[in-house]
Amino acid sequence: MDSNFAQYFAQDWINSWNAHDLDRILSHYDDDFEMTSPAIVQLMGEPTGTLRGKTHVGAYWQKALTLIPDLEFELLSIMVGVNSITIHYFGARKSLCAEVFHFGTNQKVSRAFAHYKM
Repeated sequence: MDSNFAQYFAQDWINSWNAHDLDRILSHYDDDFEMTSPAIVQLMGEPTGTLRGKTHVGAYWQKALTLIPDLEFELLSIMVGVNSITIHYFGARKSLCAEVFHFGTNQKVSRAFAHYKM
């Protein structure tokens, strides 16, 4: 994983969320990517906490953006792995969050895992 790409990705990902631009957010992901989050259980009623594909995850994120109209993320740090990045940030209501992104060969996210401070 190239550190310049990691920095660019993290900042653009944060900016996309802060703009509430769902198409721009989804542009970071493969069409059939997999998203796992405790919030999926709560908002979508999916007991596994996992959704696959832009259609399903997009519906989840659209619901989140509607429920939290003042959503704003603040980037805290970026951690780089082999084919992955972890973004540490303040999320909704200034809660501490981390997301782990695994990338395919096309520099698009193939799997993502959200973690929230309890």
